[in-house]
Amino acid sequence: MSLFYFSITLAICSSALYHFVAKSTPSGVNFTVSLLVTYAIAFIVTLFTFFFFPAKNGIAAELKQLNWASIGLAVAIVGIEFGFLLTYRAGWNLGIAAVLVNVVASLILVPVAIFVFKDEISWVNILGILICLAGLVMLNWKR
Repeated sequence: MSLFYFSITLAICSSALYHFVAKSTPSGVNFTVSLLVTYAIAFIVTLFTFFFFPAKNGIAAELKQLNWASIGLAVAIVGIEFGFLLTYRAGWNLGIAAVLVNVVASLILVPVAIFVFKDEISWVNILGILICLAGLVMLNWKR
């Protein structure tokens, strides 16, 4: 499988697993303790990935290339973790919460993609965005 397909498959499967596990986290456990254990294990798993993706110029050289994005990513990850743990503890439905958050976040990122990263969107993309908006209305439709 090429990197193109492997990467998106990994992201999709990991995202689905993430939501399943977040919803399965015991509601009585302190979520800060849960996240401390999560990040400790994530650190070990990340260290293991050095076998597959070694730092060619050494870790020190790689660290020098980092910018503010690593700090921003850390803050975002903690926010996502806390947000979803609290969301599921508040009683949100697994499918609704995950879809709602991902669609709204994607819609927020459209102008960022266009104006900051100079991405181009087509009329088909715009139609997809409108369908996403319709989906949000349908997700919140009261029976």
